[in-house]
Amino acid sequence: MTLNNWKLERDAEGIAWATLNVADSAANTLGAAVMAELDLVLDQLTLRPPTGLVIRSGKAAGFIAGANIEEFTRIDSAEDARALVARGWTLFERLARATYPTLALIRGHCMGGGLELALACRYRLTVDEPGTRLALPEVMLGIYPAWGGMLRLPQLIGPAAALDLMLTGKGVDAVKARRLGLADDCVPARVMDNAARIMLLSGRAPRRLPLLQGLLNGPLRSIVAGKAKKQVASKARPEHYPAPYAIIDIWAHYGGNALAVPAASSSSLEAVFRSPTAKNLIRVFFLQERLKGFGKDADFNPLRVHVVGAGVMGGDIATECALRGMIVTLQDQSVERIAPAIARAAKRFERKFKGKPREARFALDRVIPDPAGHGVARADVIIEAIVENLEAKRALFVDIELRARPDALLASNTSSLRIADIASALAEPGRLVGIHFFNPVAVMPLVEVVRTPASSDEAFRRAAAFVRKLDKLPLPVKDEPGFLVNAVLGPYMYEALRCVDEGIAPEAIDAALVAYGMPMGPIELVDTVGLDIAVAAGKALAGAAAVLPKALADKVAAGHLGKKSGQGFYTWQAGKAQKSASTSAPAGLAARIVAPLLAATEACVAKGVVADADLADAGVIFGTGFAPFTGGPLNHFRSLS
Repeated sequence: MTLNNWKLERDAEGIAWATLNVADSAANTLGAAVMAELDLVLDQLTLRPPTGLVIRSGKAAGFIAGANIEEFTRIDSAEDARALVARGWTLFERLARATYPTLALIRGHCMGGGLELALACRYRLTVDEPGTRLALPEVMLGIYPAWGGMLRLPQLIGPAAALDLMLTGKGVDAVKARRLGLADDCVPARVMDNAARIMLLSGRAPRRLPLLQGLLNGPLRSIVAGKAKKQVASKARPEHYPAPYAIIDIWAHYGGNALAVPAASSSSLEAVFRSPTAKNLIRVFFLQERLKGFGKDADFNPLRVHVVGAGVMGGDIATECALRGMIVTLQDQSVERIAPAIARAAKRFERKFKGKPREARFALDRVIPDPAGHGVARADVIIEAIVENLEAKRALFVDIELRARPDALLASNTSSLRIADIASALAEPGRLVGIHFFNPVAVMPLVEVVRTPASSDEAFRRAAAFVRKLDKLPLPVKDEPGFLVNAVLGPYMYEALRCVDEGIAPEAIDAALVAYGMPMGPIELVDTVGLDIAVAAGKALAGAAAVLPKALADKVAAGHLGKKSGQGFYTWQAGKAQKSASTSAPAGLAARIVAPLLAATEACVAKGVVADADLADAGVIFGTGFAPFTGGPLNHFRSLS
């Protein structure tokens, strides 16, 4: 038996250790060759049964990243989709029926098909490390977990928890996996092999659901399905995102077996795998992977960060850096100005490290108030996040340049000023780049990395690498007003505000755009960003010729600045916009409001703000939330022509 990707060994106790190490790949994925070899491994173990089988990874990157997404892109017929699903379903059924005990030793990421493989084992043992993460994220690709996940996960942890994971695609860490019952135990890395051996030979019965959970997964499943469908409907429309509705239907009516669904059903493999949504979401996945590639060629591991400006943006940037293990000095005019940022950081760490108070405290200890700016001299990265005033930023960087290490990365978080104009005051303007975060920093995945004609290649690479250290997506952009995201978002929001001037209710405008596929309506977005920020952005993009929508100008003049002041176009209570029942919107309203966004995106590509249309689509999706099921604005409108 020749194996290129698997290594099969037996120890003195007769335990078989199957180690997956996919050739010529940084991560393990379950492509056709890997699955065929696993079938051969099971053949050999059938001929000579072991005491037990442990499946583990030979990669430092993790257990199994999931199926080979490249193979999905080659599906061009219903028969191909059915064959791909049947291959995994049949193989994992075979694993589940093994007469000897089986165990998945999970260290690092365990995603999609990787988790479905683990679910087919009798036991699952997770390694308690930050990188260990378990998820069924197929819904985020517009498809569903068809290799047994829809069958086995509800049987293991109960239908409500299982549907929550499958319908959102969210992951759980090693400890939560054990708490849910997804993992049988969670152990440190130093004892993982011995723990796997002990569990495998324990004779312990597989986990069984309590009576009520068993009923909800059986005779009463229609109750759970109905509730889940209502929750999905509040967030996604079936014509935009069919996969979550299909997951509920397949679990409720077909026992989690996608192969049993008739081809004519909207939940069928044929319907879902070949849908435009699946095609576009897989496109979005590859766009995301492209963004992740920026900065990979930089040998840069920042340990100390200095942030100047402890407002919402600066404070939250500091928090995210500390969350990733960096020591952060946070500077402002006084300790009193820094205190609110520290308080927000404490709440963020408490939520992030729920049940781990020591980890939360260690993270908070990494955020150091520094009103005098002593941290500048030791920092690897220095980020400016002060008021949008050109002369103030210039003066700050002149001082920083004198005190910073020669190899320190200098960056501005400006959203409306040109980086070149700020850098012109420096002795070495090539050191300065833009690192533009979006609010809320903890939520928004995109960060624009702005380079001027003077910016050095090394500074750009380091900036992109720093963004990746924060687990964000770096988008390279040229130093033009508004960069990409604000340049396209401004015209979109202003067109919506002009509709308000025409007497159309904000609720109707927002409802029309949410129905279009946006995660949030443009008027609520303006309120969230801040009406004063919207005014400043408009003036920065259009200059002195900017004509503000009357409703916007009137509210700013009255001091109604949106969510942060409690009153904008909506009244805000407990962080939520209070909306009246929406009235009907004029026909074509959504198309009218989106049209300026499309035109601005095309203009940014034409001016070279981003390198190509794909990066423009990626930036608009991850920076504005533009409906992912479309594959991006330019891709969407190409498909309509």
